[in-house]
Amino acid sequence: MTEDQYEGPVPRRRRRRRRLRVGRLFFTLLFLMFIIGGLYSYIQYQKGKSLAEGNAIDPGPFKGDVIDPKNPSVENYLLLGVDDDGSGKSRTDTMMVLSWNKKEGSLRLVSFMRDIYADIPGYQSYKLNTAYYLNGVQTAKDTITGMFGIPIHHYAIIDFDNFESVVDIAFPNGVEMNVKKEMSEKIGVTLMPGKQHLNGKELLGYARFRADAEGDFGRVGRQQEVLAAIKEEALRPGMLLHVPKLSGALTGYIETDLTAKEEISKALTLLMNGKPELETLTIPIEGTYRFTRYEHAGSVIELDLEKNKEALAAFLEPTND
Repeated sequence: MTEDQYEGPVPRRRRRRRRLRVGRLFFTLLFLMFIIGGLYSYIQYQKGKSLAEGNAIDPGPFKGDVIDPKNPSVENYLLLGVDDDGSGKSRTDTMMVLSWNKKEGSLRLVSFMRDIYADIPGYQSYKLNTAYYLNGVQTAKDTITGMFGIPIHHYAIIDFDNFESVVDIAFPNGVEMNVKKEMSEKIGVTLMPGKQHLNGKELLGYARFRADAEGDFGRVGRQQEVLAAIKEEALRPGMLLHVPKLSGALTGYIETDLTAKEEISKALTLLMNGKPELETLTIPIEGTYRFTRYEHAGSVIELDLEKNKEALAAFLEPTND
């Protein structure tokens, strides 16, 4: 019987070779995808980095507090938004502490009013936003820690002009916000009521608006809304495509004590852990302050420090054992 007439089963070795070829093709494609992904990430990172050249902020030295061994999963980040007055020195118009409990998967955000009459270490008592102006991030950190008893482990500072660029890079289609009233006075843009996607300049204007009856308290509330909206946008699936370029830009646009590797690692950890709610608190709390005036400081907010310390401690207390 000739080979052409053979009708028996195909020899097993031919099937094995076919499986080997399919497996080899799969791993080759996987390797190529890895190379392409790495190349894309590198190129986008360098693009972002080049955009931020010449935008470095000098906050001075920083030494954070040691992690509490009783609550090792909690890290507190001092978030500062600065505005250069033209002299080369900046005041912090935005002062927040973000508390991340990795065990609970919770995020708690505390905003401090900039006009709080504060005990600034080594200086005369003045408005809280003056602490950074006087001696950089360490003095701002020591002022908040000293007054309110809250440990601060890391910091991040962004200039308001840079904030616009970061938003536009991270969210090319804008950030969804529900604008509740017309806003235009002293914010450089005109916003009309309604749900809409705001670009970087518009989002910054929304966060800085205070020309209404709520004044600075309303502005702080909107700043918290903006961070909550940014968190929601950052958790959308398509966000991962923008991470490399954004990471490069952040090296120049944002000053922090974290390394670039640590920044990316922590950001990805948050992105992969679902959608934790962002709880917020404003200091001073209602009914614990009064407005007064000092000749050297102008109009300030004088608060009942003990009541605010108690409220802050209760807000940040871990809920899980």
